Amino acid sequence: MSWNLEGLQVEGKYLGEIPVSGVVDLSRIQYGGAVSHHVKLDKSVNVFGAMRDRVILNHTEVVRVL
Repeated sequence: MSWNLEGLQVEGKYLGEIPVSGVVDLSRIQYGGAVSHHVKLDKSVNVFGAMRDRVILNHTEVVRVL
């Protein structure tokens, strides 16, 4: 799997536990070499009492690329 997932539909576990799916707006390399993905969600999720329609997934949290 390539590190650049921009424009692709992905499924993942936000914070390692909250299932999310959506389209990647931006893939970037962080300081230190890790990769993160900015994901616009298909369906908003409740994260510690706040509704989120976008999240940032670490590359290791991506479960599936559709």
